Amino acid sequence: MTASHLLRALFLLGLVLLTACTQHAPLPEQLPALDLPMQLHIQRRDRDGTRDSILVIQREEAALRWSLLDPLGVPLARQLLRDGHWQADGLLPPNPEARELFAALLFALTPRERLDRLYPGQAWTQRAGRRTLKLGASAAWQVRYGADGRFDLDVGPALTYGVEPIESDAGANRR
Repeated sequence: MTASHLLRALFLLGLVLLTACTQHAPLPEQLPALDLPMQLHIQRRDRDGTRDSILVIQREEAALRWSLLDPLGVPLARQLLRDGHWQADGLLPPNPEARELFAALLFALTPRERLDRLYPGQAWTQRAGRRTLKLGASAAWQVRYGADGRFDLDVGPALTYGVEPIESDAGANRR
């Protein structure tokens, strides 16, 4: 390998690493007040079809525990969000797609009146049942709110999540 090839390879490696760092999903400066524990039915939709899963969000001291499960209860991703950083929870391999989903859900679930405080300096808009967070030149998360706590969450040009709350028996008894 010549010196110019080595330099070119190092440059490309650096560019890839820099790109990976800039694609870090935005997180709130502090955790929003959410009615927890929360269970959500998540339907992942892309060009290849749909896939259902269940997401459980729980508070654990000063952290949020995110557990994404398939319909049979098999864990797909488990993460803790603590002090503005994700950390693995358990022995599952890293799942960047799940982390982005979790971060986008935090944005979607944050009350509107708290967005300026929790996402300072972020380019977000909200109007007529829609909320958008601009991530870069051409990327954005878009939330389309529906009835009964349901919403659709676009996280990429061809990836949408349908989200709906799962009522627990405990939640039904509180009403």
